[in-house]
Amino acid sequence: MKLLRIVLGILLPPVGVFLTTGISSAFLINILLTLLGLLPGSIHAVWVIVKHEERYA
Repeated sequence: MKLLRIVLGILLPPVGVFLTTGISSAFLINILLTLLGLLPGSIHAVWVIVKHEERYA
C-alpha cells in the first residue's frame, strides 16, 4: 500500500496525500503546491507519505 501511495504522490500528488492523511492541513497545502506546479506538489506529497509512515510504523 505504501508503494501505491508513493506512486500516486508522484503522479497525482493530492490523491496520495489524501489517502495518507485524509482532509488535513497537509492535504490543503499540497493542493496549493500542486496548483503552483507538479514538481513542488510531488515533492511535498512524497515527503508527507514517507514521514507519516515513519511516525506510525
